[in-house]
Amino acid sequence: MPEQTLELKVGVEAPRFCLPDKDNKEVCLEDFAGKYIILYFYPKDNTPGCSTEAIGFTGILPDLQKLDANVIGVSPDSPESHAKFIEKKNL
Repeated sequence: MPEQTLELKVGVEAPRFCLPDKDNKEVCLEDFAGKYIILYFYPKDNTPGCSTEAIGFTGILPDLQKLDANVIGVSPDSPESHAKFIEKKNL
């Protein structure tokens, strides 16, 4: 299947999608309808920049939760890779 690209713009509704989480459970953007989310994309688990970004969100997660905000990170890595990344970096 050819790879699709989509230009995202600030203020424009994100496209609908579903992806597996670290436990290989399907999570869909529409599961968060009516909630605040911080949706960020990163290229690869366990790389320096991506680790810094994820650790940064983890550090402020209690404050974000007080605002009823959810953080969703998306990368092309496998659920197994995500699980190792989360465990290794204590995310």
